[in-house]
Formats: sequence, C-alpha cells, structure tokens
Amino acid sequence: MKEILNQLFQQQTLTREESKRVLIKLANGEYNATQMAAFLTVFQLRNITLTELQGFRDAMLELCISIDFSDFNTVDLCGTGGDNKDTFNISTLAAFVVAGAGEKVVKHGNYGVSSVCGSSNILEYFGYNFSNSKDKLEKELDTAGICFLHAPLFNPAMKNIAPIRKELAIKTFFNMLGPMVNPASPQNQLIGVYNAELARMYNYIYQLSGKNYCIVHSLDGYDEISLTGGFQIQSANSNSILSPSDLGLKELNPVELKGGVTIKESVEIFLNILKGNGSEAQNNVVIANAGYALQCIYFEKSIKQCLEKAKLSLKSGKALQSFNKIVRNK
Repeated sequence: MKEILNQLFQQQTLTREESKRVLIKLANGEYNATQMAAFLTVFQLRNITLTELQGFRDAMLELCISIDFSDFNTVDLCGTGGDNKDTFNISTLAAFVVAGAGEKVVKHGNYGVSSVCGSSNILEYFGYNFSNSKDKLEKELDTAGICFLHAPLFNPAMKNIAPIRKELAIKTFFNMLGPMVNPASPQNQLIGVYNAELARMYNYIYQLSGKNYCIVHSLDGYDEISLTGGFQIQSANSNSILSPSDLGLKELNPVELKGGVTIKESVEIFLNILKGNGSEAQNNVVIANAGYALQCIYFEKSIKQCLEKAKLSLKSGKALQSFNKIVRNK
C-alpha cells in the first residue's frame, strides 16, 4: 500500500487492473485502518479516472454475491449519494412509485454514510428484514413489485471497509460505485450522479453494458432530478439539458426538498409522502424521478405518459400498497 499511496500522492493514476487488485486487498483486510482511510480520501484531492472507476467496479462485482432475477424485467433507481444536499429519500420513494405502477424493482441501497438517513435506515425503521435469500426476495417481487437488496448482505467482504467509511462520514469513490454494483444486474436503471464529469464516465461505461439506462444529474449538484433548476438526461442515444417547465412542472426552492435531521424525522416525511399527504413540491420531485425510471423501461413512451403513470401510482395509493406489502411480509 505504501507504494500505491506514494504513486497517488504524486498525482499518478492507477490502471484498471491495479485498481481492481487494490480494492480486493482492501476488502480482504490486507491493509490497516490508517492505510485504508488514506486510500479512500486521496480521491478527494483529484478526480477519479475512468479506468480506476472501472477497476473498482470490476472488484466489487467479483466480490459480491450475485442474485439472478433474469425471469423478470427489473429496474433499479439508485443515486450515487454524496451530493451533500440533505434531501428526503427521493429515489427510495420513487422506487415504490415505480413498483406501484406495475414494474419489478430491485432496489439496491445501504445505510446513510454522508447523509442522515439512507434507504436501508428507512426500511429498517419499519421492521423490514434484510435478506439475500432469493426465495424471499422473489416472493416480494411477485407480491409487492419490489424487493430491497441491502448492500452489506451482498458484499460481505466490505465489512472491513464499512467502519472506515462511517468514521470518515464523507463521500468516497464507493458512492460512485453503488449504482453500478447492484447484485441483481437489472436490465433497466435510472442512475443519479452528483456532477457532470461522473455522468460522462457513467455514460461511457453503460454504453458498453447493453442495458436500458438513464443517467440524471441536476446542474446545481443534486444526484437526481431535483426540479430546482436545469438538469441533464443521458441515455444510449440522447443527451439533453432540460428545465422543470419542460416537464410541465414548477421550479422548486431547495428548502422544499429538505429531509429530516434525524432518522425518525426522515421516516415521517417518507411515510407522509407515500400516504399522499406530501406537498406539491415533494410529490412532483418523486414523480419526476419515477417517470424517468419508467421511461428507461419504455423508451417508446413519452415522458408525459410516464409522468402520468407515476402520478397515478402515488395518488391512487398503489405505491403505498407496494411498501405495505414488503413490510408486512417481513
């Protein structure tokens, strides 16, 4: 590790194979806590390269416990996190909206690291039992249209790194990896990233994947469609910058998207929106993200059609039904 750190501190980069090898050693506990912290934080000093990102992803996919849901046409909605915007749990809510609209969602998530409350914190609060049992998760897909893949259960080798990430409490390159290492490898993905350079790298990687995907990035730094201004949408065949008015929606004030300062407050906001009692701003931002996830699956449909489908799922209580089913089936 000493040689690797010296190389990085001199602004040199790692090859794809070097990146993969280092991350596997990191996961296997071959370095001490100080070395691991230094390695995780060095990428705060410079941008990660495409080859480094690919190498880290390769390592994570090799180490993870994969699960096969190829009998379903699945979709994931996952952001990188790390945008430091402290929003409520938009992508998790949007996932239930998509499930309520009749699609099969395999939501990849974890506890909050750089935020108060991640998707795993929300589900854990309601008593959802995390599992990597295919039978349990497949039953949830059948009955609720959604199952939740709690990242630590599918990446047991990461147990050596998780405490370091928690103590650092800042975004690291692991935030960048989250959407790319869903152990179910869904055929469709809505991916939120926090800056344009990362969006560019993701677009390159996903063009080689053969998946239906949509990468979203709000120009003011959110890793989702925030409706607080312009946002970028990239897919295999398109790259657009749009405004909320292009979706027929109002531009929002960032304060309207604020999440709770505790897990309990975050849960209250989450459930209030799911029950149909959210503000217009809260509902619209969830619907916007769910709408683009639906369009990832159905590129032939207009975004207006997909937004209407998402709106109906939330307003009719179908999204809430999907949530209640997986909590009830715990």
